Amino acid sequence: MLTTERKALLLDALSKNGRIIAKEFSTALGVSEDTIRRDLRELASEGLLQRVHGGALPSSKALGDLQARRSVSADEKTEIAKLAAGMVQAGQIIFLDGGTTTVKLARALPKDLRVTVVTHSPDVATALLDHPEVEVEVIGGRIYRHSNVAVGAVAIENLSHIRSDIYFMGVTGIHAEHGLTTGNREEAAVKRAICRQAAETVVLASREKLGAVSAYSVVGFDKVDTLLVSRKCPEDLLAPLRAIGVQISSTRT
Repeated sequence: MLTTERKALLLDALSKNGRIIAKEFSTALGVSEDTIRRDLRELASEGLLQRVHGGALPSSKALGDLQARRSVSADEKTEIAKLAAGMVQAGQIIFLDGGTTTVKLARALPKDLRVTVVTHSPDVATALLDHPEVEVEVIGGRIYRHSNVAVGAVAIENLSHIRSDIYFMGVTGIHAEHGLTTGNREEAAVKRAICRQAAETVVLASREKLGAVSAYSVVGFDKVDTLLVSRKCPEDLLAPLRAIGVQISSTRT
């Protein structure tokens, strides 16, 4: 069997089953585990999957460039953003993460709502310029261009002095076994720092992130209060999360 044929089978199996176990696949194809692991390494380098111990899991479509991510699950993100905006009460301090869904959330906040929004995302801050009652605090630091957010020691130090009522978190991977993940080490560290300072953490979860894994762990589900999803999200994507006790909310529940 040609390498290209074997890789196509790997990707097909990953799409159908949600995971690849290298040992099982090597037995089924009659090739060595080293051969399968090499195939997985090469596919991972192309961004087509995420390697884990013993095999591979789907990589997140949310790892594309910012412009491309704006068109992924756009309607779901709008729905989730409106649901999240409805959770915010007057007088609260909220953290808004960077990302396409949180920008929609910022725009969905009522213009007469008096709240304080803390963010390390210039895009989120800009989206709130036409909300005259919203006090915006921007966390500084070095800009990670892929997500257009501030990261690094300066950002984490600034965050350590602020406590919030709710943190609306964005991630690129949400997996029942591997928790919440993202594609950059420093971005993951900032998310953890924000989570520590928040009374409640709410994860904004459009479907392309569910069942996917990225390279860097953010937190486990024990640090999350609620997962917000679209009412259109397929139940088979949510079932593994419900099975481990994750609190899931949508406009249908």
